[in-house]
Amino acid sequence: MPTSLILYELAGADPELRFSPHCWKTRMALAHKGLEAERRPWRFTEKQEIAFSGHGLVPVLVDDGEVVSDSWRIADHLESRYPDKPSLFGGEAAQPVSRFVNSWADSVLIQAISRVILLDIHGIVHEKDRDYFRSSREQRYGMPLEEVVSDREARLAELGRALAPLRTTLRNQPFIAGDRPLYADYCAFGPLMWARCVSTTALLAADDPVVAWCERLLDAFGGLARSAPSAQAG
Repeated sequence: MPTSLILYELAGADPELRFSPHCWKTRMALAHKGLEAERRPWRFTEKQEIAFSGHGLVPVLVDDGEVVSDSWRIADHLESRYPDKPSLFGGEAAQPVSRFVNSWADSVLIQAISRVILLDIHGIVHEKDRDYFRSSREQRYGMPLEEVVSDREARLAELGRALAPLRTTLRNQPFIAGDRPLYADYCAFGPLMWARCVSTTALLAADDPVVAWCERLLDAFGGLARSAPSAQAG
């Protein structure tokens, strides 16, 4: 067993508001494994704080001195380092399926959600991060943040279409992985938790199967995600 686990997570102006979709994947993975980490807040402009990782982004996990960055690599590390704990993937043969869901969430789901919540993120980041966040995202999208999120109704419709595969799956089973959640669920939940943390906007209709699935994951592990500081807490 390790002597320590330390997790660096993206924080807003409120150091308790941890909102990265990728950090939430790792939070849920640690809880799934029954592991607790010392959680350290990190902000966009604090690159020097995680320079030791060789990676300029969080999450960064320090496991008894071993440094692992990137949420997928962290999940892979936890699975191999703690084989006696509940499996994140449901077996070696199922791991590529989780990787597919992770790729879909990163390339499709995060992109669709970002076009709804980018301006909300700008509002909750620390003052020292705001110029960096605005300039980096406006360079990425080629337009002001206000234009990225303009026509919110159309953006929400696009998100609804992007969620169609997940919605179809959840009409037939409670979780992506079947009867119980596994890492594939956390990969898709992370981006939706990201939105919950930073925005009061309801992304989906209350009767959407995706909402019921989110509610189940909010209650998982003793309500870990539900009790986290967020714009929609309560």
